[in-house]
Amino acid sequence: MRTTFKTGAALTALAVFALAGCGSGGSSADNSPAAVITASPKAGTVLDTPFDKPDMILTDGQGKKYDLVKETAGKPTLIYFGYTHCPDVCPTTMSDIAIAKSKLSKAQQAALRVVFVSTDPTRDTPKRLTEWLNAMDKSFIGLTGDFTTIQAGARSVGVDVEKPVKAKDGSITSTHGAQVLAFSPKDDKAHVLYMSGTTSEQFQADLPKIIKGETP
Repeated sequence: MRTTFKTGAALTALAVFALAGCGSGGSSADNSPAAVITASPKAGTVLDTPFDKPDMILTDGQGKKYDLVKETAGKPTLIYFGYTHCPDVCPTTMSDIAIAKSKLSKAQQAALRVVFVSTDPTRDTPKRLTEWLNAMDKSFIGLTGDFTTIQAGARSVGVDVEKPVKAKDGSITSTHGAQVLAFSPKDDKAHVLYMSGTTSEQFQADLPKIIKGETP
């Protein structure tokens, strides 16, 4: 994944997030909103203009309709777009979040919502999502559904997602941004994002503040 920064007197940056394919893949232009961020040495990147939560109604691991905005309202929420057949960044990211969550207090664990939205909904059935996420943390919420809805929801928070492509050898590549967005329980907006490579220790250090609605 490539990130391009333009710095200014106010120490802000315009981050243009390229696509991060869990495999081979190209890039394409889109109308995703850019994220204006404040430079920081910390793991999380603070957004100068917070993102609204994606307005999506999808299907959860039990096969039931899940209204993302309604179900997570007033809850500290981490959202990640990826797919279960991803060989690298997706399982690593979700595993690191699971490890960090496991080290929080019971009350903090109960408050936090972690949502994994599939970018490969054809293969990521509710059953598949449940089995894959349960191996990391049984409280993690997996969502699947209409690809167009998922793509629009991802792009509304600056995460580009491209339709899965099947190669001649039968392999499938789902190209997607690898950001984790942290939504505050106070206003249900994403104030912080984490790039691929954020460690479990870094998530662990920030989560208590995110759960309380504070900026790390």
